[in-house]
Amino acid sequence: MTDADLHALDALPDPAGRDPDRLAADEDWWSQVAALYDLTDDVVMLDNGYWGAMARPVLQSYQRATARVNRENAWFGRREFPALLEHARATLAEALGVGTDEIVLTRGATEAMQVLIAGYRHLSPGDTVLYADTDHESAIAAVQWLRERRGVDVQRIVLPEPFDHDGIVDTYRKALARYPRTRLLLLTQVGHRNGMLLPVAEISALARAAGADVVLDAAHGVGQVDTPLSAMGADFVGINLHKWIGAPVGMGALYVRRGRVQDLDPCMGEADTGDIDSRVHTGTVNFAAVMALPAAVSLHQRIGVANKRARLLRLRNQWLDALRDDARIQLLASPDPRLSSAIAAFRLRGQVSLEANAATAERMLQQSAVFVVAREGLASGACVRVTPGIFTAPAQIQSLIDAVRAVAG
Repeated sequence: MTDADLHALDALPDPAGRDPDRLAADEDWWSQVAALYDLTDDVVMLDNGYWGAMARPVLQSYQRATARVNRENAWFGRREFPALLEHARATLAEALGVGTDEIVLTRGATEAMQVLIAGYRHLSPGDTVLYADTDHESAIAAVQWLRERRGVDVQRIVLPEPFDHDGIVDTYRKALARYPRTRLLLLTQVGHRNGMLLPVAEISALARAAGADVVLDAAHGVGQVDTPLSAMGADFVGINLHKWIGAPVGMGALYVRRGRVQDLDPCMGEADTGDIDSRVHTGTVNFAAVMALPAAVSLHQRIGVANKRARLLRLRNQWLDALRDDARIQLLASPDPRLSSAIAAFRLRGQVSLEANAATAERMLQQSAVFVVAREGLASGACVRVTPGIFTAPAQIQSLIDAVRAVAG
């Protein structure tokens, strides 16, 4: 990062030592965070689960890097960039508390999950692979691919709704008992539809005891949930960096616990060097995005993941608490903080089709300029997803509340 980047980050008052819940209510401090972002005021943007906007210092780093790459071309790419790539990887590894030999950059969590699922070596015909209705479509598609290519039995779990901690754990416990040949379990740390935060560590322990490995989709977890990778019990994790870390679009990572790389096939045609780099080959990378990653990580660490989580939960709870007793509205969110993330969802009572929920989202946009998105895939039906960001103001959440009440009426 340049001196200008560091100056912009230093201008944000250091929150070190402050209680996250108290800081979450400090509107002046969060307005200074929001001031680091150049955001549209055409709509109330509450679809921040798609990707997170780059803060100005990150955007400026990205723009400078783009200009340099364009100016210096292949000479830069072949001679200067490799060291910058390793610096970005080391910066991310330190922030995540893992070794540089345990992580490699990808183009997103989707690529990372496809590599982990398709490359997992310990599957034989007749083995079982489990997934849940809350998992992401792309990961589910990769799991289904294993049925054709590996001859495995793929089984779907439906998680209880409304969901509670013990019910979720018990659902996985029963599934592992019902399918004793389970060798691979797909888990999603934070569901991209209803925002459910899985008790990953407990479920991973159940899987391990049953002789199964866990592949964890942490696309929506890393950056907004303050649980270290090492504490979740998953040896294979797909990570997104352009959602809650705030890196440029097209940045992700793949984590494999030290000693487990040989449990994955090398990428097609790659020599098996025994290191994690041989498991991913994206071709020519987005040089500028990689070079801007350290700035994104620095801002993320300056704000603090525990502080991010507290603020996001405060914004989430603002709208959920306001609508909880409205009989016209069904909330798809748990009041249990152990199961809560920035993401939550709702549907108008009785409206479970994608078409009905997409129409609800469109009416909110047209009537109130509130931008949310319909999602499908849950066993209970489609829903409307709401995702604030760390730059979202309480007044914008109030606009959401008013918009939901308007469409419900």
